[in-house]
Amino acid sequence: MMKRILSLTLLVLFIVPAFAQNKPTTSKAVTVKEWKTPASTGVRFLDEQTKYNAKGQKVECIEYANYGQKSRITYEYDDKGNCIKHVVYDSKNKVVRIRKFEYYEDGSKKRQLNYAPSGKLVSTREFEYIFE
Repeated sequence: MMKRILSLTLLVLFIVPAFAQNKPTTSKAVTVKEWKTPASTGVRFLDEQTKYNAKGQKVECIEYANYGQKSRITYEYDDKGNCIKHVVYDSKNKVVRIRKFEYYEDGSKKRQLNYAPSGKLVSTREFEYIFE
C-alpha cells in the first residue's frame, strides 16, 4: 500500500506537470507565433500570436484569419499568479466580453463572472470539486 502511494505521489509530482506545461519556461518576456500553411495553397500565414510575461504568464493571445486579426484576448493576474481577468476583443479591437475569476485560498477556481462590454453582469459559472 505504501509503495502504491509513493508511486502515485511521484507520478503527480514529476510526470503530470511535464504534460500540463504549455507555456515557455524562461525569465524573459516572449512572443510565440504559430504559422499555418494549408496544403491546398502552400501559402504560409500567421495563425496565432501569444505573448508571455517574464513570469511565464500568458498576457495576450491574438488569433488571425486571412483578412487579419480575428480576435484578441488579454489576461491579468493577481499577486498569487491567478488569472483574474480576460478581456475578449473582436476583429476591430472592440471589447466583446469580460470574464473575471475568483479563487479559493488553495488556488482552485471558485467562480467566473461574465460581463458585457458595458460592465453589466451577464452570467456566472461556479466550480465544484469532488474528490473521490
